[in-house]
Amino acid sequence: MNRIKPNTVVVPGQCLCHASENLTAGDGTYTQGDYIYSSLTGIVNFKEDNKETIVEVSKGFGRSVVPTVGVIVTAKVTNIRRRFAKCSIYCVEDIVLQEPFRGIIRKEDVRTKERDKVELYKSFRPGDIILARVTSTGAMHSYNLSTAEEELGVVLAVSEAGCEMVTTTWSEMMCTKTFVKEPRKVAKVVPQNFTSKSFIKLQQEFNAQ
Repeated sequence: MNRIKPNTVVVPGQCLCHASENLTAGDGTYTQGDYIYSSLTGIVNFKEDNKETIVEVSKGFGRSVVPTVGVIVTAKVTNIRRRFAKCSIYCVEDIVLQEPFRGIIRKEDVRTKERDKVELYKSFRPGDIILARVTSTGAMHSYNLSTAEEELGVVLAVSEAGCEMVTTTWSEMMCTKTFVKEPRKVAKVVPQNFTSKSFIKLQQEFNAQ
């Protein structure tokens, strides 16, 4: 197998690389047979030590990171109400959180135009993965979020048929199995706002649905 890339988020039991004379297991890893595996959830790194390369996994993310006003977060929609949508925040910029924060998207913060005509169920569905901007601190340690900017909104979604969806327009996504279209507030994704670490973590959440 190919060596896993540095700074990749890994989980316990995940195979990292082939063990060799100059490639050995370090902190957060273990050797089984001819391969090195991760023993915890964290970020993989390869450290050069003389002629030897040590494979390590460290908890390079954590709950100590707190969302601040203005930052981009990656979140999962958990509940839709008439006036707001509830979310769980999993990433702050490119930092993956060990535990999620709570987020709220109010109806008037979904988009910039025709705010009074926004229907939340036509913008998001429970399980959707979104990019949003923190606008303020809410009650009970939650955060108010906005998807009003063009590059913010839904980036991953499951259809009513239970299949992954693809973007057709900035207001619709299509089921890859039934080809039925569903309304969404789709993000025009800006790469620097949707990092590889965020994607891996949220893809795991997405696939676990």
